[in-house]
Amino acid sequence: MPPGQPAEDTMPPSRSALLLVAAVCVGALPLSAQQRRISPHETISTVIGDRRAGDRVTITYGRPYTKDPMTGEPRKIWGGLVPFGKAWRLGADEATLLLTQRPLVIGATTIPAGAYTLYFVPNESGPSQLAFSANLGKWGIPVDETHDLARVNAEKGTLEKPVDQLTLAIENNPAGGGVLKIMWENLQFSVAFTVPK
Repeated sequence: MPPGQPAEDTMPPSRSALLLVAAVCVGALPLSAQQRRISPHETISTVIGDRRAGDRVTITYGRPYTKDPMTGEPRKIWGGLVPFGKAWRLGADEATLLLTQRPLVIGATTIPAGAYTLYFVPNESGPSQLAFSANLGKWGIPVDETHDLARVNAEKGTLEKPVDQLTLAIENNPAGGGVLKIMWENLQFSVAFTVPK
């Protein structure tokens, strides 16, 4: 390669495109982040499958506590702060952001590789749903339900020990694929997915 000439991009096109989308999302966040954050924020990231050739799934989200940030009083989470049957932003402050390098297959639904806003519709007795929205770089409320790519059912279970702070997790599934978990108070919601080879 001649001196002074930039090296060619050796990253696969899909990963380059995903990084470009992520950069655009991060660039848009300061506009929405002009509002004051109340909760701590976290980015979680897991490679699903083979560590070298697998799919990296990343989520950035605000992590509210059970205690009210203004009064310190404990709040009822499910059916209280997070109402049943209504769209909830799945976090605090900026909208929750998911990045996936490869498509995610959830039941009969395929979520293409890319960046998405996640929100959640919990239900007390019927199926709860995790929503993937194409509307990026926004504050978490009001929840925009008009740009949904898909909604998928989440399996509800109870936790042995209550969780004081909203916790999302992305885990490898020993049977293949992965599981996205939403945990807070005494409930856990899980969405299993696979990654096409």
